Amino acid sequence: MSRFWSDIVHSLTPYVPGEQPKIDGLVKLNTNECPFGPPDSVVQAIAASSGDALRLYPDPTGSALKDAVARFHAAQGITPTHVFVGNGSDEVLAHIFMALLRHPAPLLAPDISYSFYPVYAKLYGITLREIPLAEDFSIRVDDFLAAGPNGGIIFPNPNAPTGMALPLAELCRLLDGNPDSVVVVDEAYVDFGAESADQLVTQYPQLLVVRTLSKSRALAGLRVGYALGQPELIEALTRVKDSFNSYPLDRLALAGGVAAMDDVAWFQDACARIVATRSRMTAGLQARGAQVLPSAANFVFATFPGRDAEAIAAGLRGQRVLVRHFRKPARIAPFLRISVGTEAQTDTLLAALDQVLPTLGRR
Repeated sequence: MSRFWSDIVHSLTPYVPGEQPKIDGLVKLNTNECPFGPPDSVVQAIAASSGDALRLYPDPTGSALKDAVARFHAAQGITPTHVFVGNGSDEVLAHIFMALLRHPAPLLAPDISYSFYPVYAKLYGITLREIPLAEDFSIRVDDFLAAGPNGGIIFPNPNAPTGMALPLAELCRLLDGNPDSVVVVDEAYVDFGAESADQLVTQYPQLLVVRTLSKSRALAGLRVGYALGQPELIEALTRVKDSFNSYPLDRLALAGGVAAMDDVAWFQDACARIVATRSRMTAGLQARGAQVLPSAANFVFATFPGRDAEAIAAGLRGQRVLVRHFRKPARIAPFLRISVGTEAQTDTLLAALDQVLPTLGRR
């Protein structure tokens, strides 16, 4: 703490990312990264961009990446004018909070959700009103509609850390009942089984869909994200971006992002393999006494009734397996979020649980 800190710095409680250990040999199932390396097409595109041209600034508009994103979503009527690109979806979200969600009325979000939302709200002086999830951890659209006037709505779909997805019909009800403020759907995990709202972008002027290349395209280390919305919303984000950093994506990220968006066959195969392993992991956890929420993400949210989740996580770490435990809010303290890894990593996880669970007494 320093006397040179501003008032806002004193008041912040920063987001805590998942552990990135510097220990070899750990089975890392704590940060929802893709278990497979990126396709050769991406590696080759990055290599081809790493020569003399690095002395030049990258394209500040990211036009080639916008074109590639539009090609992927073309069947939904998306064009480059509907696309905003940024340094990971977290930066895209930061610009959204500043450009579109900073209003006198409160921003609405689920009470159990991506924990960066309250951080951004505090950073940008936005009043956040949290809407409780249902007892089964689902998002109830009626509760958001009953909340009254708002300065925007934001939630992940599938939700995080629960992994549960809101059906598209329910999202349409939310949009129809909320025509006067922006609705942000954070689709970081949508490619693993949920219905995307990309098909609604041209119909609803208040809808903004946020995506990342970190999960289903194996580029968490490259930091590429984007948003889809009607041009007026995209212009607002661009104005904020150009007032903050004209070059958020470097040449390597732009080249890798284009290649990743265009390699549809690799993307589809990777998603299918993760979904299949998720089913096998879920069955293995249930066979060991876990209750697992229905997941449409590349992770599962599981609790072992009568067992302490934090103790299980610690025990697994002792077996060189990392999973994520959230102490707050209290409703999710009994749960572990476990990323879907490879088949071999799943075997290691289940074998580790067989070692850990018998050592823990029941509460």
